[in-house]
Amino acid sequence: MHKNLLITGGCGFIGSHFVLEAHKRGYNIINLDALTYAANKKHLSSIDQTDAYTFIHGDIRDKDFLETHVFEKYDIDGVVHFAAETHVDKSITNPSLFIETNVLGTQNLLFLSRKYNIKRYLQVSTDEVYGDLKLEDDAFSETTPIQPHSPYSASKAGADHIVQAYHDTYGFPTLITRCSNNYGPHQDSSKFLPVIIQKALNNESIPVYGEGKQIRDWLYVTDHVDGIFRVFEEGKAGEVYNIGGGVELTNIQLVKYVLKSLGKSESLITFVADRPGHDFRYAIDMTKIETELGWTPKFTFEQGIDNAIAWFSNNNT
Repeated sequence: MHKNLLITGGCGFIGSHFVLEAHKRGYNIINLDALTYAANKKHLSSIDQTDAYTFIHGDIRDKDFLETHVFEKYDIDGVVHFAAETHVDKSITNPSLFIETNVLGTQNLLFLSRKYNIKRYLQVSTDEVYGDLKLEDDAFSETTPIQPHSPYSASKAGADHIVQAYHDTYGFPTLITRCSNNYGPHQDSSKFLPVIIQKALNNESIPVYGEGKQIRDWLYVTDHVDGIFRVFEEGKAGEVYNIGGGVELTNIQLVKYVLKSLGKSESLITFVADRPGHDFRYAIDMTKIETELGWTPKFTFEQGIDNAIAWFSNNNT
């Protein structure tokens, strides 16, 4: 087992769940996080003082810092790379930040990981790199062409290509996972589902892009974490694995489900102008991870969404 793990972005939504699970599984964790808007150290307070956990405040864009304070200092076996700018709307207003963090930051990690003979490198990516689908199209598979539409998805696609190039050019042991829309506890309050829940709880208007007909596949965060571990521990180097929840819903269906669960009126829904380059449909074909690694999601949508609603209700600000 690759015992000493560098986890980037471990204070973020998905990263924090991964860190907690890694700690449970007996890994020694070095968590590097820049503590931007989506990070919260409180998520990891339960393990903060344990010997197997080290936190480093740093930015993947700073290659010298990475080498001096991380790679030189710790005997790292594996890297799981979550750290990224991920908010699509923010990428439209500030694309440079997304290129710097998601592309150049990833290159810094890859360069140093190869230099220091890291045994396993996993890139956590997104189904958004595939572009979008029409209703009648087959779901995204690992062989679907990369066709990103937003600066965010383009930056993640660029990073994925560099990761793959390190495997193909240098024989470096990389893995890539591409997930669908995650949801659950710890998610940043600016994301779609937390916004719906919090505005519903406060009886505020809920903005929905266009007519709310965009379709997403929804993946409960701990299922995603479980899938990443399966790929990291058992996946074949150089391969890409899609991880999805198997739940396709339109945005308006999701909003109405939350409102019904909270006993709120649909009159809170307000349709707003659609955003530029808004992908219509994402859907994940999970055949590869199911057949090759025996992984399937454990949570039904109802179980996951009820957990999320309960968590945000208890943490409503």
